Amino acid sequence: MTQYYLSHLEELEAEAIFVIREVVSQFEKPALLFSGGKDSIVLAHLSRKAFYPSRIPFPLIHIDTGHNFPETIAFRDELVKELGVQLIVGSVQKSIDDGKVREETGANASRNALQTVTLLDTLEEYKIDAAMGGARRDEEKARAKERFFSHRDEFGQWDPKNQRPELWNLFNGKKHMGEHFRVFPISNWTEMDVWQYIQSQDIALPSLYFSHQRDCVVRDGVILAKSDFVQLKPNEEIKNLTVRYRTCGDMPITGAVESEADDLDKIIAEVATTRTTERGTRADDKRGETAMEDRKKSGYF
Repeated sequence: MTQYYLSHLEELEAEAIFVIREVVSQFEKPALLFSGGKDSIVLAHLSRKAFYPSRIPFPLIHIDTGHNFPETIAFRDELVKELGVQLIVGSVQKSIDDGKVREETGANASRNALQTVTLLDTLEEYKIDAAMGGARRDEEKARAKERFFSHRDEFGQWDPKNQRPELWNLFNGKKHMGEHFRVFPISNWTEMDVWQYIQSQDIALPSLYFSHQRDCVVRDGVILAKSDFVQLKPNEEIKNLTVRYRTCGDMPITGAVESEADDLDKIIAEVATTRTTERGTRADDKRGETAMEDRKKSGYF
C-alpha cells in the first residue's frame, strides 16, 4: 500500500492554495494586495501555482505611498511583467493632492496611516469584494486575532469581536452590498516557514532582504535608511552599516537589522536564533500598544 505524505511546507502550501481558490470561487472581483515584500511575493507565487497553466485570474494592487524603497518598485514591475497580470496602483500622493488626507510633518512623519484612505478608495473604485494579502498571525498580536476570511463593513472597518467561525476550513463569504473581505491565505505560516518555502521554491526577492552596505541613521533603537524622506534630528548622524531587512515597508518607518546574512542559508540560520519579532523593527508599530489593531479597525490591511 502506497503511503501519501506531505511535508510541513507542503501542507501549508496546499492550505494556502485551497484558500486562494475559495476566494476566486466565492467572489466576483478578487485582488491580491501586493507590497513587494517577501510575503506578498510568496502569495503571488502560490497564486500562480493555484491556477497554472492559466494566468492568475485577478489583478495585483499596490498602494504606493511615494516613500517606497526603489528596489521594491523595480522588483514589482519586473514580477508583474513576468506574471502577465494587471497591476493597479493606488497613490497616496493623489489622496494628499485631492485633500482626502493630510500629510504628517516633523522628524517622525510617516505616510503609513494615510494608506488606509487610498486603499479603501482603490477597492471601491475597482469594485473589489475580496482583497488577499500576505499577513500572518505570528507577525503581530492584532493579526493573530484575525481569521482567514476577515469581514469588513461598508466603511472598510474590522470588528475583532464579530468574526465568523471557520470550522473544518469552511469559509463564509456572504456579505451585504458595499461590504468586502480581506483574506489571508498564509495566516498559519511563520517567518521561518516563509523563508524555508522561498528557499525550496527558489523564489526571487528584492536585494533588500540580503545583507548589504547602506547609509543609515539609528533612531530610538531603529535603524532607518538614509533617504529624502527621513529628516535628521539634532545630534543624529549618518552611519554606513552592513544591514538587511526582515520586513519591507516605507523607508521612514522600516527598520533594518545589522546582519552578515547574504544568502538564504544564512538568513534561515539567523531567523532561527533571533529573539526579536519580525515587526519589531517597524517604527509605525511603536506608536502605541494597540497601534496595529487601531489601524486595522479603521480599514488598514
